[in-house]
Amino acid sequence: MENFIAYNPTRLHFGKGVVNDLGIAAKALGNKALLVYGKGSVLRNGSYDDTVRQLQENNISVLEFNGIKPNPVVTDVDEAARLGIAEKVDMVVAVGGGSVIDSAKIIALCIADEVSGWDVMTGRHTPVSSKPLVAVLTLAATGTEMNPVAVLQNHDTEQKIGFRHKLMFPVHSFLDPTYTQSVPSDYTAYGIVDLVAHSLEAWFGAGQASLSDKFVISIIREAMEVGPELMNDLDNYDHRARIMWAATNALNDTTMHGRVSGDWGVHALGHTLSYLYDTAHGATLSVFYPAWMRRLAEKQSERIVMLGKALFNAMTAEETIAGFEAFFNTLGAPVRAQESGIPDDKKKEILALMKKNRASGIHVRLDEDDRKKIADLIFD
Repeated sequence: MENFIAYNPTRLHFGKGVVNDLGIAAKALGNKALLVYGKGSVLRNGSYDDTVRQLQENNISVLEFNGIKPNPVVTDVDEAARLGIAEKVDMVVAVGGGSVIDSAKIIALCIADEVSGWDVMTGRHTPVSSKPLVAVLTLAATGTEMNPVAVLQNHDTEQKIGFRHKLMFPVHSFLDPTYTQSVPSDYTAYGIVDLVAHSLEAWFGAGQASLSDKFVISIIREAMEVGPELMNDLDNYDHRARIMWAATNALNDTTMHGRVSGDWGVHALGHTLSYLYDTAHGATLSVFYPAWMRRLAEKQSERIVMLGKALFNAMTAEETIAGFEAFFNTLGAPVRAQESGIPDDKKKEILALMKKNRASGIHVRLDEDDRKKIADLIFD
């Protein structure tokens, strides 16, 4: 087991009606908030109204920035940050899913340090301070509500990349599963895929950590047990709550302790489809994970089989991969590019952007031959 530091300062409020405590929590952070959200869903599920009411009842003035996209872009982050700087806000409050909260993390850094978002994302600026962030989660998927990571894309550079910094933990995160009950079936499925993918990124990371392995297996088992039930009963509160908590634990570092790193190669590959075709993040992962495992079966055969035995009683790497494909299919998630609406003639375009951005992993490195074979496999 590798040396590690366990640190997570986010105070997470979980359950029905927990947003009723948001106003008091926010009041301790200041008197002026920049409220960041996406488009219409937060207006329909009640999270926006509940959050604004809490802020107003506690005499916190509210400025709004809306329209954050499902695959968030740095231009929106910079525009929101300029507003926050000009209005001298004390905090950022994010209401939405991973895209909104990821954006808000970088916005909070940019306001505090008065810098551009892409300078932060690319490491040209090292964050010195951040405005406190309060998050209200409305989609169970990314785990961003309890980690210091954000992903953004830049249309000018044709990149979608991630950034991690200890200043990016939300101070408070409010998770009310009722806000996820209106999430449609496709995005519910993509969220389940995302939490499984995060667990797999830890599993295929560097280093031996037996307890972390057990956490990974338990989280995936939870998703496999309740995921199909949720897809058949989207309004079920208990199912929503279990998936929401599983998604948080899949990427709050619980599965990473004792490892050198996770391996984010599949995320790097998936970002290619998100950038080129605005494919939902979870759909890119269900397409690329089986292909990635097939290509890496020789290098990672032992780890693939070990996982397959625990989850599917599988005896081979191919049986394990088939098990994941079958599970993704039960959710209605695509496992081939064509199933996500990307035709065969886009293969060269996909491969070219993979090459340009040097899509690879951290522990399992991908070379040009690997990328070419994986590009073939997602259409196979």
